[in-house]
Amino acid sequence: MQATANQLVEAYQAHIQHLAEQTRRNYRRDLALFCAYCDSAGIDRWQDLDVHAVRAFVTRRHRQGISGRSLARNLSSLRSFVRFLIDRGVLKHDPTQGLQLPRSPRKLPATLDADQARRLVAIDGDDVLTRRDRAILELFYSSGLRLAELATLDANLDLGDALIRVTGKGNRQRSIPVGRHALTALRAWLAVRADWAALDEQALFVSQRGRRLSRRAIEQRVHHWAVRQGLPVDVHPHMLRHSFASHLLESSGDLRAVQELLGHANIGTTQIYTHLDFQHLARVYDGAHPRARRKRES
Repeated sequence: MQATANQLVEAYQAHIQHLAEQTRRNYRRDLALFCAYCDSAGIDRWQDLDVHAVRAFVTRRHRQGISGRSLARNLSSLRSFVRFLIDRGVLKHDPTQGLQLPRSPRKLPATLDADQARRLVAIDGDDVLTRRDRAILELFYSSGLRLAELATLDANLDLGDALIRVTGKGNRQRSIPVGRHALTALRAWLAVRADWAALDEQALFVSQRGRRLSRRAIEQRVHHWAVRQGLPVDVHPHMLRHSFASHLLESSGDLRAVQELLGHANIGTTQIYTHLDFQHLARVYDGAHPRARRKRES
């Protein structure tokens, strides 16, 4: 880079001093990467920067295996610098405008298999704590609730029709069936809930102090029982929701029903579970089909 080009970089770094330290650090690192690319590409002046150079930079980073999230941050940092150059009259047009990032493969959510899920909810004990935790685990896996939905449930449930009403994202309400094992666990907990709950507490799940159990506490109890039951994965409430959805889709094939039960506004969100289902089918095929076995043995 020419001296004047480096001076603009220094001026930009002074320009962003008002930002948070972590943000400034990210911008400096990303801009240093881009400057190194410009040196290798023979770009000596910022006035020579065009969309082809920016696209080549992004493509090189993508080929190096940089994640989509990191590429997005690189481009965001570069756009901030480009806006600075435009404000200073160095550039007339934005070379980053309309640039499309390479699409990263979508990460599939982790799930428990059916045997692991059964092992998790089959916790022993009849004390108040175990009754409460068993009801929490059964309800997560039985009905696919979000953590926030379960944490905000109140105790005034009408379990006669085996349905519970929850308020999900966007303040949307929906009714969800409750399986028989979860019903049994809920009734066992409700029979002793008064031992802990304060008189004015409406929450379904309460701590030993008598107040609504926090989301963090629920996460900790799920993790506690996963360790106690010997599960080899880091289990959290959303994993039980994913497990509920994938197991239900695997056995029913009804994507619309799963969408309704999960409370997804868009079926595209639910469609990720079709990929999980396909993975299950692929494993079955690979393990059972004669031609699949022959391919491995050859």
